[in-house]
Amino acid sequence: MKAQELQAVTNLHHNPEPLVFCEREIPSPGVGGILLRVRACGVCHTELDEIEGRTPPPAFPVIPGHQVVGRVESCGAEVTAHAVGDRVGVAWIYWACGHCDCCQRGLENLCPDFRATGRDADGGYAEFMVVHQDFACPLPDTLADIETAPLLCAGAIGYRSLKLTGLQNGDPLGLTGFGGSGHLVFKLARHLYPDSKIFIFARNPLEQRFGLDLGADWAGDTTDFPPIGLQAVIDTTPVWAPVLAAMEHLRPAGRLVINAIRKENRDRGLLAELDYPRHLWLEKEIKSVANVCRSDVREFLQLAAELDIRPRVEVYPLEEANQALFDLKTGAVRGAKVLAIA
Repeated sequence: MKAQELQAVTNLHHNPEPLVFCEREIPSPGVGGILLRVRACGVCHTELDEIEGRTPPPAFPVIPGHQVVGRVESCGAEVTAHAVGDRVGVAWIYWACGHCDCCQRGLENLCPDFRATGRDADGGYAEFMVVHQDFACPLPDTLADIETAPLLCAGAIGYRSLKLTGLQNGDPLGLTGFGGSGHLVFKLARHLYPDSKIFIFARNPLEQRFGLDLGADWAGDTTDFPPIGLQAVIDTTPVWAPVLAAMEHLRPAGRLVINAIRKENRDRGLLAELDYPRHLWLEKEIKSVANVCRSDVREFLQLAAELDIRPRVEVYPLEEANQALFDLKTGAVRGAKVLAIA
């Protein structure tokens, strides 16, 4: 099979082609496993974190990709949840033990044995991949392959982030960064909280215009002040500066939810400027988002189908995965990026 392989940590500014296009043996599903013929795979900022060494190190060499849409090609022994021909998706959660305290509390995303698709196991930047039957999610028929891929991470993690804000209808919401996840959160929030005003913060004027075109109530730079205080802000940026800015934008008892696995180190010195009365006092909160649960994926996909939430996508062939990553790195983003594989 054809695949894109990451063999070592590197910096995309110095090495704009970090993935090696290669031939691999088609993997075989073990007990409880299924083999998928991959049809589409989303391109996520988390892949940049893997490539540049900000996440726990992958098991090199590894095939990245954790927004995978495919059809079941074959089944291993003891598979009962899926059949050949079923259309399924695979998200960032590749495995969780199901027995630890976190899993028992419904927090399998925090399982100490959590394994990530495309980092701890081969993912979807390939023509085929294997996954355990319990971690493949049936997909709504109304959503096309290319449209569905970004929903599996950008959409599902955005949905989890929105839940963690504790937002009530009518509460003003800020979205910092307006790429693949931000624009999906916007669409979902518009449906779930129709009376809430939504404010977009983005350094790129194109992203600001994108938000306004979708119906945002206001858009500005991450350093600009919105016309009113916000009850919640969801930050999807890879840097630290918007964190301090967002804390100033919150009204008393507001909450910042940071939707990022890692922040880049280039501006972390700004944290020395954290000022307690300006940024944190009056019972403001900061909460991080860690991974997704399978329930997040299932619930969001159902909502996306019911509400007809469809991402704006840019499509690349598998052979151009490096170009898609470089475009993501350099900010050439309008919506989500997807590899069309089959």
